[in-house]
Amino acid sequence: MTRHCFLTPLLALGLALPLGVLAQQSDQPTIGADAGLRVGSIAVPYSGFASPEARAFFPKMLAAGGKAPPISGPIEQSRAFYDHMNSDRAARMEKLYAVKTHQETIGGVGADVVEPADGIAPRNRDRVLINLHGGAFLWGAHSGALVEAIPIASLGRIKVVSVDYRQGPEHVFPAASEDVEAVYRALLKQYKPSNIGIYGCSAGGVLTGEAVARLIDRKLPVPGAIGTFCASLVNLEGDSVYVAPLLNGQPVPEHPLRLNDLPYFKGASTSDPMVFPGQSPALLAKFPPTLLITGTRDMAMSSVIQSQTLLRRAGVETELHVWDGMWHSFFSDPEIPESRDAYRVIVTFFDRHLGRK
Repeated sequence: MTRHCFLTPLLALGLALPLGVLAQQSDQPTIGADAGLRVGSIAVPYSGFASPEARAFFPKMLAAGGKAPPISGPIEQSRAFYDHMNSDRAARMEKLYAVKTHQETIGGVGADVVEPADGIAPRNRDRVLINLHGGAFLWGAHSGALVEAIPIASLGRIKVVSVDYRQGPEHVFPAASEDVEAVYRALLKQYKPSNIGIYGCSAGGVLTGEAVARLIDRKLPVPGAIGTFCASLVNLEGDSVYVAPLLNGQPVPEHPLRLNDLPYFKGASTSDPMVFPGQSPALLAKFPPTLLITGTRDMAMSSVIQSQTLLRRAGVETELHVWDGMWHSFFSDPEIPESRDAYRVIVTFFDRHLGRK
């Protein structure tokens, strides 16, 4: 029997890339008091380097993922489920990070705009960040966007524009890239390209790379810096697509699904560098400084590491951060120290690079 993995932590995050359907199995995973996992005869201790808070949160995250509706079900069910989950996260974040938010239309595309409650820092008045939310190109609009934007806007004291790009199954590639281009063109009327940053997690990390490839193809100036988190410039391949499921209490998949299996990519070619920019060294050579973030329990870790390798070969300045014991999009929950570390890394990276040219 062919087995696919529906990686529970990814569902729990609500920003994730679905990896198939969990197969029927006799050996259901169990979680020990120390957050270690046992799948059949295989015992996997939890990371000794992770924080005590992460150790305590990990089993709760796994349990929450089991409540997600099936990916094959009506899209309205999935969107409602993840909107509820992300709305709760956003409310928790607003208690920790004071912001003010509003919605507006930029370049004909809807956007959630997040600004620090105590005002934009003087050094950032001519800077802006574009956020591209995660959610498998299926969900994550608005509430998921706020999850990714709130801590960065507050800590960085910078304006964050999160794009409500078109998603599947109603739309297919390159609809989302077109929407990002439209917002970027509109912001270029107000900001220098070197003062604009783009970042995203999971599907948003993929879209960040695709959007930059599109800007280059359209001969537009590239942004000052970008961030691709828990997904990047190549398809899901490598060790992590097999190892991460085991580390998260699921069977090792025989045939993990790839990004091109998502409804949004129906009809798209996997050989198209506008889909996977990592296939073109010449294209990558034109990329701006890039921040890459992942964790050792993230199924996308190998693709993130490979993307960093390809960018460095192409001569692009990169910064790679990998957190031990952390799962896909771990910083969507603000309470663990690793999330706070990730926010600081993101804020510092963009502060250092924007406006440098």
